[in-house]
Amino acid sequence: MIEAAGDRLEVSGPLTLGSAKQMLEAGCTQLGSREQVIFDLAKVHEVDSSGLTVIFGWVRAARRLGKPVRISNPPQNLLSLARLYGVTELLPLA
Repeated sequence: MIEAAGDRLEVSGPLTLGSAKQMLEAGCTQLGSREQVIFDLAKVHEVDSSGLTVIFGWVRAARRLGKPVRISNPPQNLLSLARLYGVTELLPLA
């Protein structure tokens, strides 16, 4: 689930294969109404490699709209997966 909370979009629940499509669509829907986007992942409790796909999908969608996007409070296992796949430098961490 993604909820607007001030200047942030709070993401909660899993970022896994089972929720990837829903989370990607929910995040992209929120992009249009914001000048800049900060996805706060503090409430994400489970991540697999699909979570990286979702995040990169949000980044691509925001760039198409000309909006900066940042990721705050990434779970440690997300960072570990990013290191494993060699994409850490592509994550727009806040």
